[in-house]
Amino acid sequence: MAPRILAFAGSSRRDSFNKRLLKIAASGAEAAGADVTRIDLADYPMPLFNQDLESEQGIPENALKFKRHLIDHDGFIIASPEYNSAFSPLLKNVIDWASRAESDDEPPLMAFQGKTAVILAASPGALGGLRGLVFLRMLLANIGVTVLPDQQAIPQAFKAFNEDGSLVDERKQQSVLALGRKLAATVGKLNA
Repeated sequence: MAPRILAFAGSSRRDSFNKRLLKIAASGAEAAGADVTRIDLADYPMPLFNQDLESEQGIPENALKFKRHLIDHDGFIIASPEYNSAFSPLLKNVIDWASRAESDDEPPLMAFQGKTAVILAASPGALGGLRGLVFLRMLLANIGVTVLPDQQAIPQAFKAFNEDGSLVDERKQQSVLALGRKLAATVGKLNA
């Protein structure tokens, strides 16, 4: 069975650099035989996590849909913009909601335990979102996701992409494609 990979960006902007970057990595995973599902977090609006809200109204429907996607896939490709040296609040919020148990007998962090991921970032800044990836790697590891050591940060993203969505720098283009391929191969081996 082909590895099932969920690809999403921590940005809801229509013309997000990170969505463009995600598309490249996802195509690398598909070329390596993975079944990739791309989702846009803009399609899953949810309130800021609040335990009172959860107690009174339960987990929001869109949070449950997102969580179901996580559960149904073996691995994740996550691209996140950097906001003040960290990953995006949107990404933190969807992870927080998906970490919540739906029942008393649900295993802790069920949507994340045993999953494998690659992370990448694109940013207008000189470091390409690298500082945000440090925090994202730490968070994912803390909730049970194995994050592969390879990652990619694309600086000066406003001039990093060609009209067709590929990266201007061919070496970086190949590195991002390789991230997707490596995730597909790793998940495939883990599933064997």
